[in-house]
Amino acid sequence: MYVLFEEDGAFKTGHILSEADAALQVESSTGKRSKIKRSNCLYTFTTPAPEALLSQAETLSQEIDLQFLWECAPQEEFDVETLGTDYFGHAPDTLEKTTLLLRLHSAPVYFYRRGRGRYKAAPPEILTAALAALEKKQRQAALTKEWSDQMVAGTLPAEIGEVAVSLITRPDKNSQAWKALDAACTATRQAPERLLLSLGAWPHALALHKGRFLATHFPRGTHFAETTVARVGQELPVAEVEAYSVDDITTTEIDDALSVSTLTDGNIRVGIHIAAPGLAVTRGSDLDALARARMSTVYMPGEKIPMQPDQVIEAFSLDAGRAVPALSLYVTANPLTGEILGHESRLERVAVRENLRHNLLDEAFTEEALADTAQVLPYNDWIRPLWQLALALAKQREHVRGKPENNNRVEYSFYVDGDPNDPNTLVRILPRRRNAPLDRLVAEYMILANSTWGGLLASCGLPGIYRSQQMGRVRMSTQALPHEAIGVPQYAWCTSPLRRYVDLVNQWQLIAAIEHGVSAPLVAPFKPRDADLFAIIGGFEAQYVAWNDFQNNMERFWCLRWLQQQQITTCTATVLKEDLIRLNNAPLVARLPGLPQLGRGQQIELHITGADELALELEARYVSLIDTMIEASDLADEGDAGLATATEIEADQTEPPAAAAVDADASAISADFSATTEAVTPANALATAPPESSNTGSAL
Repeated sequence: MYVLFEEDGAFKTGHILSEADAALQVESSTGKRSKIKRSNCLYTFTTPAPEALLSQAETLSQEIDLQFLWECAPQEEFDVETLGTDYFGHAPDTLEKTTLLLRLHSAPVYFYRRGRGRYKAAPPEILTAALAALEKKQRQAALTKEWSDQMVAGTLPAEIGEVAVSLITRPDKNSQAWKALDAACTATRQAPERLLLSLGAWPHALALHKGRFLATHFPRGTHFAETTVARVGQELPVAEVEAYSVDDITTTEIDDALSVSTLTDGNIRVGIHIAAPGLAVTRGSDLDALARARMSTVYMPGEKIPMQPDQVIEAFSLDAGRAVPALSLYVTANPLTGEILGHESRLERVAVRENLRHNLLDEAFTEEALADTAQVLPYNDWIRPLWQLALALAKQREHVRGKPENNNRVEYSFYVDGDPNDPNTLVRILPRRRNAPLDRLVAEYMILANSTWGGLLASCGLPGIYRSQQMGRVRMSTQALPHEAIGVPQYAWCTSPLRRYVDLVNQWQLIAAIEHGVSAPLVAPFKPRDADLFAIIGGFEAQYVAWNDFQNNMERFWCLRWLQQQQITTCTATVLKEDLIRLNNAPLVARLPGLPQLGRGQQIELHITGADELALELEARYVSLIDTMIEASDLADEGDAGLATATEIEADQTEPPAAAAVDADASAISADFSATTEAVTPANALATAPPESSNTGSAL
């Protein structure tokens, strides 16, 4: 005796070995024995052989017309044997019953299952709708397969090309386009980005990288709507100073300028003048909403996406020859010892005498030239007292740090001479020493301003957004805490309000402190323990990571392009650790598979075989060992969570350092970048934490 039973949603047959009230012991054709519940049995039979029954019934069931079977079925619930009698015209035998059972079971659109061997025909209106849906699904499946086959054959369907960006940024995995792409990727063993790029969804990898970033973070475009900026600060007094800004030649957002005068007692009075957009961009305003949505200007070689509309930048940038509202810090100090004798903060208008440029002055302002007091330099009466005090201030911080700063490494600046969206555009990568005097000078006074103003906020009982470092841990908070890497008692970003939202927030608080003193907490935009400050910190950190990752990717892309344009096939590199190396002629960090186990700082020669511009990876192989090494101390900021130098942290210059150090805890802000120029940005593609500056670029 044989039995037909259901197990795990499938019909099976077996030879009955023994029976009980609730269960049967059966043996399959393969010899496997199992115990099945009697409730799972449909019926018993003696012929045909169990191994032949299901295969014969499956073949015969395909010959039954479902529409005719549905028309034959009663409207009420029925069992297989009852329908079989009407359909076959006689009581069905085992094979006929099984054939009918398999056909009913295979058509859930036509027949609803109502129990073991029992079914009910679908109502006509429901069947009509279900068949239409099934037909639509089949058409979609056919179209999906057609698209997939086209992509496998090397042709991009127009429908896929239209949504290519969304397929790699926000894919709807239930859509036909994604299913077709997924099937094609499986068939070709390629990632979606690589397959779409090879099919021409983008003209080149550069367009893919930018398109993906813009679609993710700027889905409505990067342009601002027409904006009106109120004329504010016109009643402020004009400062009687001779101020100069120092930036790269491409910089358009000029945040800061410096002035200096020598007092009769030999001390000097330094003015640190910061653009004051906070007078017009007020908390809760439409302009505030625009700046807060971006949190920072986005920099990349050759272009930028500004945080503020052009109208705000034009109104408050410290361009030479016009009086612009500014927040000024005047510091009286002994230039020999660096002792700060007093300071005062003011809201005023400042007319910058001239916008100086690194490109034109770095060769003149060398350490040797500045050390030679008999040599008359350009802007001699301005640069010499500022440099003297900057050296004294740096020495004081160095004493607090307990170790000297390492500013000897070469940095690089990018210049894209043409359309930055064309990968064939010529790119120049120019080396520059990190310890260039103008960089160090400006950085020192930005550190002084950020530390002093952070102290002013704390003394007035006002919360601000601070950056601290204690016991190697870097974090942002609303409390004034020491920053050990810089060597200051507190540190609040205040010097780049045109391009960084945190600085703008702190400027609002500073304006309240200057105007109202100790009563400022009553009128300041942010009161103590204001939850919105913590929300700003969280949003800023998250946004900064995204901006920094994109900047690093773009710099890495142009590094690979530069190597190709210069036709460089062999070069030297420095071992950072394990198989991680840094090229000596470009700010590019890469992994070199197969590299022998070498010491940190060891010099090697490698052969460049190509580049993967989609993965942004250098393709090279190890050639030989060079019998020289770089001191490990000179590499302390690459691949380690070591202390950053203050100059690279707060180098508020326009040409940012290319490979600044980790600010101690990359996980705290893995992308603490801040670039400054449209065409000049630092490079180094694998860095984890950037400089802590208003103008410095990301680090690798």
